[in-house]
Amino acid sequence: MLDNEFIDLLKAIIRQPSVVGAEHSFFRVLQRELEERGAKVTWYEGLLVAQGDNPFSTMFSAHIDRHGLVCTGPNEFQFAAFIAGNRTDLLNNSVSEELMSKVTERFQSEPVFAYEPWSGAYRGNGIIKNSYVCENRNNLIFELEGLDDVVAGTPIAFKDKLKFNNGRLEGQLDNVLSAAALVHLFSLGFKGTAFFTAQEEAGKSWRYLLEWFRRFGGSTNRLFVVDTSPFPDINSANEQLLVLRQKDANAPFNKEATTHIENLCRENNLSYLYKDHYVEADNARLQSLGQKPHSLGSTEMGRIIAASNGLVDGTTIQIPTTGYHTMEESAAIESVEAYIKLLSLLANNVS
Repeated sequence: MLDNEFIDLLKAIIRQPSVVGAEHSFFRVLQRELEERGAKVTWYEGLLVAQGDNPFSTMFSAHIDRHGLVCTGPNEFQFAAFIAGNRTDLLNNSVSEELMSKVTERFQSEPVFAYEPWSGAYRGNGIIKNSYVCENRNNLIFELEGLDDVVAGTPIAFKDKLKFNNGRLEGQLDNVLSAAALVHLFSLGFKGTAFFTAQEEAGKSWRYLLEWFRRFGGSTNRLFVVDTSPFPDINSANEQLLVLRQKDANAPFNKEATTHIENLCRENNLSYLYKDHYVEADNARLQSLGQKPHSLGSTEMGRIIAASNGLVDGTTIQIPTTGYHTMEESAAIESVEAYIKLLSLLANNVS
């Protein structure tokens, strides 16, 4: 069973806004929760660092930004990730971009609210009346009702709360679920370091993380990036408790670290799947049918490995989910239990 403290924590922080590019107020919430659990917390640009008594023993990273909108003019709202990323078009080099145009209809009638990005102060609520991909601006455009007076630059978050449905947790889980898990580790006596990064959905988080390692890291640094991993339906998500990777679209991951995770899964009867193998097998099927293959995905881990010239290496651990980037994203409670167990084993340097 999931720890009640973890559930209470997740219920509380999933309601706090953290739109891509406007995460400051969420960092403030995390700081309080972490310091209450004995962590030493330090802020950097785009990064919150929480450390225990042995900070280099085990290092985890989770991005904390979630999808939302940003006001870009009078009664004009665009998808925040593409604004924050300064993107001029959809390059289709990530799972996120491939799926984004497919889920526009899912935001229909979704309740939203505006907030002040530093303090999180409430600035009014509204509802999405329509959403579509604008070919001229190459971005998702949203038409809202109820937020006519909001000024440009104001973030707009989806109203969210944790739900339980047939043995699954539901909500905008990417990636507040991992953030809650890392905070919870400090309740369990974690002595290492947890990084909480901003703007991962805009492709920027690895830069903030790499700057920290350039300032304070050792000659080589092993990092475990934790996140969610989308699957097309509940059946395919439920075929394994956890998702591992040997690579993404950017770089191969550290073989030793990945093997260590696999061994921990085997020793503790935690079923797993390699997502890169899964995508490659499906791509072979699609190509045999003359269809376009899917991207291997672009992760924070792959980006920082590709850019760090050996300074940072490691691997990733993910929870299989469905309903990617919607308010109905879901994860099996059994998977979340396995996820927290595996992170705890790593945190205690079990080999």
